[in-house]
Amino acid sequence: MSLHLLLTLAGLVMAAGFAAFCSWRSGLPRDDMKPKRLPWRFLMILSGFVAFLMLVHIVNIFGYETGPGKGLLGGRFG
Repeated sequence: MSLHLLLTLAGLVMAAGFAAFCSWRSGLPRDDMKPKRLPWRFLMILSGFVAFLMLVHIVNIFGYETGPGKGLLGGRFG
């Protein structure tokens, strides 16, 4: 395995794990007297997006080209 693949897999696992943690944390009941310090739902969406980018990077490492004009439907829709 190449170093790029290992680092990307580690990033994918960390981002997905952090998204799961943020999802759990945002679902907890909170005390109304305390101010909300972190926006857990925003962090969950952000880490999910990072995990998706890592997944696309893994697909690119395996040789499938992504990007404008490289999609399955050609240049106009890809």
